[in-house]
Amino acid sequence: MTLEKKSEGIYVDDSKISMIDDVDSIIFDCDGVLIDITKSYDLAIIQTTQYVLENIAKINDAIDVDFKIIEGFKSTGGFNDEVDLTYAAIISLVASKKLNQDQTAFIWDVIKNSDSTGIVSVEKFIQSKVDISEIKNKLSYPGAHHDNPLYKIFDQLFYGPKLYEKLFKSQSNFTQSGLIDNDKVILNELLLQQLDKKFNSNISMVTGRGKESVRYSLGALLKNFDLNNSVFLEDESRELAKPNPKPLVDSIKGMTSKSCLYVGDSMEDFIMAKKATEQGCKTIFCGIIGTSKNPHEKLELFERNGAILILDSINLLPKVLNLE
Repeated sequence: MTLEKKSEGIYVDDSKISMIDDVDSIIFDCDGVLIDITKSYDLAIIQTTQYVLENIAKINDAIDVDFKIIEGFKSTGGFNDEVDLTYAAIISLVASKKLNQDQTAFIWDVIKNSDSTGIVSVEKFIQSKVDISEIKNKLSYPGAHHDNPLYKIFDQLFYGPKLYEKLFKSQSNFTQSGLIDNDKVILNELLLQQLDKKFNSNISMVTGRGKESVRYSLGALLKNFDLNNSVFLEDESRELAKPNPKPLVDSIKGMTSKSCLYVGDSMEDFIMAKKATEQGCKTIFCGIIGTSKNPHEKLELFERNGAILILDSINLLPKVLNLE
């Protein structure tokens, strides 16, 4: 299937796009959709991986985990959680070192053998080739944010000393400013006002972030969302992580929506929306590609999987929804 480019930054499947006329609610992912996280969460993945490899795994010549590798893992549909992705990168690079294999080639081999089960698929593939029990024991991942070694390093780098102490009631081992301050907010009040005219406050969020993290970056804009029917997955159990459709289904049902537009930027988002529809909650997925390092690749990924609406930015939603 090939999507037609309707205008700059808008790609649609003409045979199905009329379905959008019936939507009565809109639910957003946050990272990569409402906020550009290239210099915040993505950088936290890179810095945490480097820190753990050098200080815990004692590897000083590891390759940099670049944005292509991050996109590679995310394209598999199992890495909506940035710390999961960080863990996958770390054990991949430790394994390649033990195997004395080219690090770049090996990590891409891992990505090719990963799927929507995320770190489960990564561990299975790597452990079929080499023993990584030492680094696994040291990281003891996954665990709780407040006491797991990997979570602590990631969260301290991401939130910075002040916000980390506020959230976790513990002092950070790092003094530099939190990478969360590099969040670039895309959402604006005008867009929310336009959307409210159509959706009558049926606007919510299902995101991997925690509520306080979202509040820190979005500030007063958060008041425009139905928070009673929003889900902040970092504050929930891992079982509810994307692409588990339950949080999305709960949000849709909470707003008594008959047809929902879910706006996301990842394969986990796409899979979650598809599963919600299969469970009787009609959901149309709108893919956002403009915050990706390679928008064309992301466009092709969504296109191959049957998305009917793809936009460069959420700021094109009023045009698509005829709100201008």
